[in-house]
Amino acid sequence: MKNGKVVLVGTGFVGMSMAYSILNRGGVSELILIDIDKDKTIGEEMDLSHGLPFAPQKMIIKAGDYDECKDAQVVVITAGIAQKPGQTRLELAETNTKIMKGITQNIMASGFDGIIVVASNPVDLMTYVVAKVSGLPKNKVIGSGTVLDTARLRYLVSDYLKVSSKNIHAYIMGEHGDSSFVPWDHAYVGCKRMKDVMKDNGYPLEDLDKIHKDVVQAAYEIINKKKATYYGIGMALRKLVKTIINDENTILTVSTYLKDGEYGQDDIYIGVPAIINSNGVRELLNLELSKEEQEKLDNSCKIIKEMRENSIDKIIEQ
Repeated sequence: MKNGKVVLVGTGFVGMSMAYSILNRGGVSELILIDIDKDKTIGEEMDLSHGLPFAPQKMIIKAGDYDECKDAQVVVITAGIAQKPGQTRLELAETNTKIMKGITQNIMASGFDGIIVVASNPVDLMTYVVAKVSGLPKNKVIGSGTVLDTARLRYLVSDYLKVSSKNIHAYIMGEHGDSSFVPWDHAYVGCKRMKDVMKDNGYPLEDLDKIHKDVVQAAYEIINKKKATYYGIGMALRKLVKTIINDENTILTVSTYLKDGEYGQDDIYIGVPAIINSNGVRELLNLELSKEEQEKLDNSCKIIKEMRENSIDKIIEQ
């Protein structure tokens, strides 16, 4: 395995936003681009490579194929179709499950034994698909989960309180979707409980729920205005890749495998805070949730499991 070698599968807006972020920030020694559109991949390789004289470090960038996965430290999957007008979430999941299955089989055929990061939507389901098909230990398959949702939350709370987003310690948990939630009792501004900060400043606590609703609606609003969202998730993926490569032991709300009653769940990938290092998920952070918050997490998991049982599991087994 080559430390710092990353393979990107999918050179659409999301994948290339991650690649551009990596080019600008460094931390990767080798970046391999794979896509079904070979000409586009070569074009992306050329375009990125021409920026190397301005990059912070030396880096190999090239278009490649799945045999490049064999000695990669991290493979990032951003491939898949976007949801079309009138298409149900289940229909999207079925189509992308077939795509994920084929991609994963190609990755594993190379002899790959590193970490897979999944960003394709619906991300919690797609991470489960990749884990099942790959046969890798569950800690080595990670979804982007609610990492971007959490960043949006930190930004909006920061803007509301006029405090740096770096000092906003709050997390969005659950499904990367409408059923997500914020455990506000575990949210802090610096070292002070966020609810206390709100009360001390005379701000209504109801505004926190409004902020969460704005986070949930953010992607829809961006898509309505510019057709797609990709810069934020591209930077989030770069952060996740950097955390793995540098063995940072950083806490991120990734889509993580829950088992044996963790958070009251079993055999499901869902967004929860976890410590990430070069082995993937080192451990979960088990937060004590309120009854209402536990019900929200249960609902998120129920939605995902129903979609799995309706068709996803059958596609995996075919």
